[in-house]
Amino acid sequence: MPDTQPLPTVTPAERRRTFAIISHPDAGKTTLTEKLLLFGGAVQEAGMVKARGERRRARSDWMAIEQARGISVTASVMTFEYGGLTFNLLDTPGHQDFSEDTYRTLTAVDSAVMVIDAAKGIEAQTRKLFEVCRLRDVPIATFVNKLDREARSPFELLDEIASSLALDTAPVTWPIGMGADFKGCYDLLRDQLLLFDPGRGDRLAETLPCKGLDDPLLAQHLPEQALAKLREEVELVRAACPAFDLEAYRGGHLTPVYFGSALKNFGVRELLDGLGRDAPPPVSQPAKPRAVSPSEPKVTGFVFKIQANMDPNHRDRIAFLRLCSGRFKRGMKLHHVRTGKAISVNNPVFFLARERELAEEAWPGDIIGIPNHGTLRIGDALTEGEALRFTGIPSFAPEILRRVQIADPMRVKHLRKALEDLAEEGVTQLFKPMIGANWIVGVVGELQLEVLASRIATEYDVKAGFEPAPYATARWIACDDPAEIKRFIEASRGSLAEDRDGAPVFLARNDWELNYTKEHWPKLRFLTTREQPE
Repeated sequence: MPDTQPLPTVTPAERRRTFAIISHPDAGKTTLTEKLLLFGGAVQEAGMVKARGERRRARSDWMAIEQARGISVTASVMTFEYGGLTFNLLDTPGHQDFSEDTYRTLTAVDSAVMVIDAAKGIEAQTRKLFEVCRLRDVPIATFVNKLDREARSPFELLDEIASSLALDTAPVTWPIGMGADFKGCYDLLRDQLLLFDPGRGDRLAETLPCKGLDDPLLAQHLPEQALAKLREEVELVRAACPAFDLEAYRGGHLTPVYFGSALKNFGVRELLDGLGRDAPPPVSQPAKPRAVSPSEPKVTGFVFKIQANMDPNHRDRIAFLRLCSGRFKRGMKLHHVRTGKAISVNNPVFFLARERELAEEAWPGDIIGIPNHGTLRIGDALTEGEALRFTGIPSFAPEILRRVQIADPMRVKHLRKALEDLAEEGVTQLFKPMIGANWIVGVVGELQLEVLASRIATEYDVKAGFEPAPYATARWIACDDPAEIKRFIEASRGSLAEDRDGAPVFLARNDWELNYTKEHWPKLRFLTTREQPE
């Protein structure tokens, strides 16, 4: 039985653990996600990414391009029970080209698990995602993966985490060997031996309680040389690394470190136990005019993600809502702050990747899906009447701009529908030039264009292509004086577009033109990010 037990008087909100998994591509994030679901009883068999046939399709990767490549390119949500707690796991895209979706997903979680390849250490995308977490002081637990392969020294990995991320490290488990000589881990907090058997498959590792490192039991299960090295290394770890401190972890200053192999199902249980024990329950969410506490009685929540066509048979459109306070009940009428209208939420759903179940009730920390036909947008707030706006959910200026071409002019309306739907999801930025008819799409990375073309073709039956636009960058225009914006628009119409909300966007051909324009229009602000409209 897991040792994570809820306290007897905790509220439903305090039993929630809402977290994301972040990593560089190929560090094992999707595999770890599958094994966490396996422990939670959410799946009967983990869908290994490297297996053949149907098993190759990871349960959290539902899009055709994800299944074909074995990568995650969209955030998905999975809810499961474990140890008396409810876990909401948000699986984020690992590829850097989808950093915008990842950023928005991280606004909806209370903690994160950082997965590191034991042979490669901290990689570029890991560092970027960590910085996003740091902006929001998101607590991070670290899982060092693939210990059953040849890897770098655990001390070297701890030093790299500490130096490159400026984060204190507190090992919770410690590896015994690596690669072919990997014997398991020693649990530093509970003084117990976790034995690794590569032939056990998906069965749990054997756990042996010990009376410290001098317990004769250790010598019965570990070779003499491995035991001597373990004792030496643990002595060094306890002298050099700070002890685990709950307050420092929840403040984002210290990361508990777990070692294991997700593929071999080793170390996953200890990570999940640690999340249940130490990860924070739902926290207050930043909003205007005030922050929202999870203990408030009235329901509030914000949309952090839109996903269209998860079910290709029904052309559905789901808004992912993070509940921030109150007890939500199916059928509630909630106030849509942006439009001022009431919305009846009659068919909310919980997720297990593509599978869904009707959500009769939900609590702070839960993620529910609300089917709708374009009413809800990313950043929208739903409340029981109060005019709140949740902050910190921006759009980012794209780094790649392309003109959209269509093979069949008779399908232009279908193309427009596809582009507007996918722009609302956050898959792409969509700009309409003030002069000219061609739509311009903006993305962070090239792979987004591939996904965009694939989804337009498969979900909307439109063949579209992209050609280079004569622009290098885009900036939103802002100014305290509306008359100054009007003068700029009149003078620069050929270099301006509107985004899907009608906000003016300056399209610069190169950095020189952008800097020149800034100098000649000093009252204007040229923004790389834009908060969702009120």
